Amino acid sequence: MKLRKQVTVCGGAIFCVAVFSLYLMLDRVQHDPARRQNGGNFPRSQISVLQNRIEQLEQLLEENHQIISHIKDSVMELTDTGAVSPSGHLPFRSANGSWVLPFDRRPTYLAIKSQDCQFASVSRDQTDVQMLDVYSLLKFDNPDGGVWKQGFDITYEANEWDNEPLQVFVIPHSHNDPGWIKTFDKYFTDQTQHILNNMVVKLAEDPRRKFIWSEISYLSKWWETAEPQKQEAMRKLILEGQLEIVTGGWVMTDEANAHYFAMIDQLIEGHQWLERNIGVTPRSGWAVDPFGHSATMPYLLKKSNLTSMLIQRIHYSIKKHFSSTRNLEFMWRQAWDTGSSTDIFCHMMPFYSYDVPHTCGPDPKICCQFDFKRLPGGRINCPWKVPPKPIVEANVAERAQLLLDQYRKKSKLYRSKVLLVPLGDDFRYDKSLEWDQQYINYQKLFDYMNSHPELHVQAQFGTLTDYFNALYKTTGVAAGSRPADFPVLSGDFFAYADREDHYWTGYYTSRPFYKSLDRVIESHLRGAEILYSLAVATARHEGMEGRYPVTDYSLLVDARRAVGLFQHHDAITGTAKENVVIDYGNKLLRSLIGLKRVIINAAHFLVMKNRDFYRFYQTEAFLETDDRRATQDALPQRTLIELDPAGPRYLVVFNPIEQERLCLVKVLVNTVRVRVLTEDGQTLPVQLSAQWGSATQMSAEVFQATFMARLPPLGLAVFHLYDSADSPMTLRSDTLLRLSSRSVTARASDPLPVHSQLADPQSFYISSQFLTLGFSGSTGLLEAKQAAVSAQRSQQTSPFCCWNTLSSVRVFIFPFVLLLHVQSIKRKDDSKEVKVQIQFMVYGTSPSKDKSGAYLFLPDGKPKPYNQKEPPVVRVVEGPLFSEVVAHYQHFEQTIRIHNVPGVDGLSIDISTMVDIRDQSNKELSMRLSTDIKSDDIFYTDLNGFQIQPRRFYQKLPVQGNFYPISSQAYIQDSRHRLTLHTAQALGVTSFESGQLEVIMDRRLMQDDNRGLGQGLKDNKRTENRFRLLLERRSFGNKVSSSGTSRLSLISHMTSAILNHEVLPLPVVPKRRGIPPLKTFAPLMSKFPCDFHLLNLRSIQNKQDGLTPSPYTALLLHRLALDCSIEAQNLGFNCTTTQGQVNHTRAFHTFLSWLNSQSSILPRKIGPV
Repeated sequence: MKLRKQVTVCGGAIFCVAVFSLYLMLDRVQHDPARRQNGGNFPRSQISVLQNRIEQLEQLLEENHQIISHIKDSVMELTDTGAVSPSGHLPFRSANGSWVLPFDRRPTYLAIKSQDCQFASVSRDQTDVQMLDVYSLLKFDNPDGGVWKQGFDITYEANEWDNEPLQVFVIPHSHNDPGWIKTFDKYFTDQTQHILNNMVVKLAEDPRRKFIWSEISYLSKWWETAEPQKQEAMRKLILEGQLEIVTGGWVMTDEANAHYFAMIDQLIEGHQWLERNIGVTPRSGWAVDPFGHSATMPYLLKKSNLTSMLIQRIHYSIKKHFSSTRNLEFMWRQAWDTGSSTDIFCHMMPFYSYDVPHTCGPDPKICCQFDFKRLPGGRINCPWKVPPKPIVEANVAERAQLLLDQYRKKSKLYRSKVLLVPLGDDFRYDKSLEWDQQYINYQKLFDYMNSHPELHVQAQFGTLTDYFNALYKTTGVAAGSRPADFPVLSGDFFAYADREDHYWTGYYTSRPFYKSLDRVIESHLRGAEILYSLAVATARHEGMEGRYPVTDYSLLVDARRAVGLFQHHDAITGTAKENVVIDYGNKLLRSLIGLKRVIINAAHFLVMKNRDFYRFYQTEAFLETDDRRATQDALPQRTLIELDPAGPRYLVVFNPIEQERLCLVKVLVNTVRVRVLTEDGQTLPVQLSAQWGSATQMSAEVFQATFMARLPPLGLAVFHLYDSADSPMTLRSDTLLRLSSRSVTARASDPLPVHSQLADPQSFYISSQFLTLGFSGSTGLLEAKQAAVSAQRSQQTSPFCCWNTLSSVRVFIFPFVLLLHVQSIKRKDDSKEVKVQIQFMVYGTSPSKDKSGAYLFLPDGKPKPYNQKEPPVVRVVEGPLFSEVVAHYQHFEQTIRIHNVPGVDGLSIDISTMVDIRDQSNKELSMRLSTDIKSDDIFYTDLNGFQIQPRRFYQKLPVQGNFYPISSQAYIQDSRHRLTLHTAQALGVTSFESGQLEVIMDRRLMQDDNRGLGQGLKDNKRTENRFRLLLERRSFGNKVSSSGTSRLSLISHMTSAILNHEVLPLPVVPKRRGIPPLKTFAPLMSKFPCDFHLLNLRSIQNKQDGLTPSPYTALLLHRLALDCSIEAQNLGFNCTTTQGQVNHTRAFHTFLSWLNSQSSILPRKIGPV
């Protein structure tokens, strides 16, 4: 105490000296004779001198302010003994060997209102068609259907249309992929710009001509360079209904791998562009090329005010079934909808493709004769060897009758006498000649049909909405309403097969490196949007808009469009040419660099304690980014923080989720002499560990410092890092290398000694207060040889949990197998153990002519276990904050890590698998989890991270037909337990047997699969696949729902959030003049309901230029549905639900009034975020 008083007095004296020095400097400036010589009337020549001296004064003020700040830091460091933690004791090992950490003893509570559980579990109306039932019903055989190979013979009576003529709408279109065989820019230069230029001219020649367009990314690029008269002509065609913009997204998004954040964002970007430049809102959706269709898309379109939609790529057996039952048009309803609020009218195309031979009717040989681009002498022809004929007076009657026969047969598959006939294909209408060939010849056919009443047909060109409006009119309902006797459907349309056993399930995993990069950038985009909106609102409120880099908005726009472009169904799917993939990668990397700049600029402004000292320099960043990527295909390299004994380094940590976060923060430092303090001077526990360059070589100059921190929601916390004497709160990891032979040696350095030993079969363990994992001594993988090991109730309970007393979750892991003894609220009569076996498996490709490729998964049967001749090197790291086991194999490196942190971060197992199969040929690597959970043939996958879809394994389907896409999680469950595999990247998953989950990690294929790409998958990268494995227990008496819907628990929602939105540690760049005082930034003034997710806080574009922000901001909220039958666990933060009500103004305090927020709530959904 005496020493503390002495130091305080010394610090106060230094402070007084500094203040007195500042006074003298001010006095000197005030009495400067040069300043007074003209009585305050400054000659023009002396104005610059005055300005320089004012700037010098400002600099002196800032330097003195920084000196005072350093004095405060010095006093803080001197008075802190390093032995006093927030709770007053040091980390220690308990009797069972686990580490016990000092906590702040802040109580937390969980208060989920019963109404919020009822909202998620209320009974739902039965739909007429449930896709799980359809799958159970169908045989999935493939008999020859005649001219319609995958269908059946269609007949009709000649007088069927006597009382109500057939209305035919021929819809010209051109499908423009924003990258596939060529890059986005190359396609635009070679083809798309010509399509749009011709469109303006050719549609204006005849008001009867119609056309539809989908991809706003291309329309925007054309608009940028089009002359004003062309822009006005395009606008006129759209406003007058000759040209319709369908869907209106930036791209025609993939629906399997895309996350719903990006799906919504690309819709917003496209719709905002249309509103700003054209003044229209799309009414109908058009999706002819995504490889299967998700139930998420109709929900998003309905919420975007579309009334109708069209889909195409559906399994041929389902198309045949729907055609035979005339269910090709239906109201698509969400499985969790309690009424009909999510219904949207959907049209399914019945035949093989969206090209002309497969759209006029069931016989492609005849339909091809009416694709007039294939007239003799052209570059393409009809494969059926019967070419089209120009329509002339001599043949018009015969040709019209032939075409009308196809129209009538196709119409027999639908319930109304209104028929939709697409007329187009990929990149069609790029030549002026084709516009004439198609429109002139078809108009002759229409004129003939319409002038002969005995044909009972009215044919014309139309747009998609023209067709839907005519259908609604004939059925007597309002647009978007359900016509009488039309079915209601729920479910999705995965997996897609176009013929035979050719299932498009390979692309769920193809090029996983870029799938992972996409999700990293999406998280950065969301974080940058939020921080930018808050920073600009603050700057405007404080009159500092001119000093803040508002122009960073252009970086946000670029990133939105790059992420939007990558959602294209040949981009995120991994199904483009190698040079196109590189182009996508470069665009993504540029956007990531830009987003990191937006984040550090916003964070700099928001953490300033006194913004009078805020200075922004374009070439001199205040903060460093958390990591860097050298190239578009490189893994990130984390930023090194170089500590200096002369003074502290400051670290700003961003928490991008809307709940308070108790978690581990990891940084790289250049010394083992590390002490971490909070903003108010509390010393935090730190675990030091080595940085490894290979399996056996560690760095002598770079180390990892891990500390536990509590971060404000959506906030920025400030920490001080010191290079100082060892602190009792800083502990070094214990590291053991288990080597396969004496010929393998470890290269270690003294700062962090490493022990090594020869591997032996004896099991070894790592543990936290909540988990204990056991590993095979010989393989370093999870095993299950000692299933009889019993779990004892932990004596350590979390001081964070006052709402319930939780004992630990005990996990015993042995090679390939994980035993989890769930004892949270354990009943004495429950001794149930759940075994989880993790294996790595390898698939080959089919020996037949058709083989796996970028799209198709055609394996050579069931997978075989992965084998390696040499035993692996296994590294075991133990410490107070985390423990991990790293097993190094030839083609993968698996890290299993547990965090000794109360709450969400400590309740699941962190699994990271670095995969490198670049030396393999026609191999696919998978990770399989086998358990004793009695899931039978049912498992669950997410759709776009938005909702959960039940799945069933069918023996009648081939291996590849039982795979499904996951974006965020998959799980299995029984009456007692649920095991969820959370993923940070989109992949393909299945469940072959009861209690199994299997996920494909990477695939390397040497050949094309004959779907147009012309390449195999040979550009593999070293890729990190990240997961969280969460075991939960069902509350006593709660059974698995049989309603056909399922949803995540609250802890599972939060586990997904922390996996996909990692904290960003941003080091403050050292300054010669010192660092101005910083403070934690916490934008939320009250707790956010924990059943709401803040999807985005998106600054709206200025209507004038689109590259600067308007005064308005879109607040997108998403209410989460909770499975309350899963036992609650300690989240580590206060959690309440509010029956769907959010007090926006209260939560964001004054920010919302500054933001001019326009809120949008995505309501009532069952499923994860």
